[in-house]
Amino acid sequence: MKNGLQKRVYRQNITVETVQKNININLFEKIFPAHLKLIPQLNEVYELELAFYESLMLSDEELVRNGAYFAGVNGKPTRHFLMCQGEPLKLAKHSSSRLKSFFQTNQFKTGYATNGLFPYRGKFHPQMIKGLINVMGCKPGDVVLDPMMGSGTVLIEATLMGIDSIGIDASPFCDFMVRAKLSGLDVDLDAVKKSLAKFDVLYQYFTENPLALEKMDFYFDDFPKEFELSEIFADKNLHNYLALSFLDAKGYTERSKRKTLREQFKAILERYLFVAEKIQMIIKGCENQLGSANPMVGDARKLNVADESIDGIIFSPPYSFAIDYLKNDAQHLNAIGADINELRKVMIGLRHKKPKDKYEGYLVDMQKVIAECHRVLKPGKICSIIIGTNNNQISKILKVSPDDVKGLNEKLIEIGENMGLRHIKSIERKINGIANTMRSEFIVLLQKN
Repeated sequence: MKNGLQKRVYRQNITVETVQKNININLFEKIFPAHLKLIPQLNEVYELELAFYESLMLSDEELVRNGAYFAGVNGKPTRHFLMCQGEPLKLAKHSSSRLKSFFQTNQFKTGYATNGLFPYRGKFHPQMIKGLINVMGCKPGDVVLDPMMGSGTVLIEATLMGIDSIGIDASPFCDFMVRAKLSGLDVDLDAVKKSLAKFDVLYQYFTENPLALEKMDFYFDDFPKEFELSEIFADKNLHNYLALSFLDAKGYTERSKRKTLREQFKAILERYLFVAEKIQMIIKGCENQLGSANPMVGDARKLNVADESIDGIIFSPPYSFAIDYLKNDAQHLNAIGADINELRKVMIGLRHKKPKDKYEGYLVDMQKVIAECHRVLKPGKICSIIIGTNNNQISKILKVSPDDVKGLNEKLIEIGENMGLRHIKSIERKINGIANTMRSEFIVLLQKN
């Protein structure tokens, strides 16, 4: 073994004695200042890279308030560490060991604040988004945009960091879901408890009244006075928070027959109360430091955003030519009265029938999206795109060898540079669990010239 070590170190003109002298030094101690304590469970290269950039770009005070990858600074716990302490979601007793293990393993990456509410395909790791917002140089008072907001992770993280945000999505269900999750940051906890105390009345209301979109757009002042929860339902944000928990319960009941809808709704509503209580306790006294979030329904190809008004963009394009998001969300879209057929006409990647047409239409749409990102971004600011790729799938669509296929990350870099967005960095993130489908995704950073 010593001979092997000698060969390796001699090749780099390093003596064996130097290696032996430094062999017990912790790698993290060589990279980070001693007064910074890394978050537990930091175990991937991309996380280490983002943590390194955070340590360079943020002051100690900023790391305490908004750092994503540090547990403490000079012995003082960071806000992120405090948010993630303890049980994140109050999982049901019958939850699978796999689910429990996931949240234990990813305690500091996902599930904290209101990010863990409602299962949604393709969610970001909130910790990664927080780190990216920092690495992009965004500060409290700046405005961050997610033109394809999905479940709203960017908006929730920006709000908690004191950064204003705009989120846009073609799906009215995403708009509703994000508004409901944001409302958990300041929802009236006593009103939620009162709703639980009157659970039979609440359950009857949601099972007998459709959650039509037009109902969600006004305050419920016209409820009959004899309705026991009419006073509570005058609060639109509270209604949406309760409604999301009901839709969550309906989804669980569809997937598992372990509990009735009534039993599932009560258990999930208790979970929603737990989540709201926990995050509100963490931010108590700092409510005036929260950012302002503005989610809306819209088209990423035609952003209703002023020219050069945005300080940073983060989004993940849908893999719509591979995944039918409308089919995946059909139950929830139908529940709120959305027209799925009309949505299919405007959803990126779903406007064609044949696979090749879908793929080519997807790229045309992404050219429009990136052109809009260039238009609204301030000069010198950064657009981050989180994109996975499956070259084998694309090769089948195009009927060429996988070796001759450009990954989606490469295609978007090419589009961005043609639009005037300079490629400054790509960070690879390995994907666990679906390696046969997609081995990696890439964090692509483009800067406006």
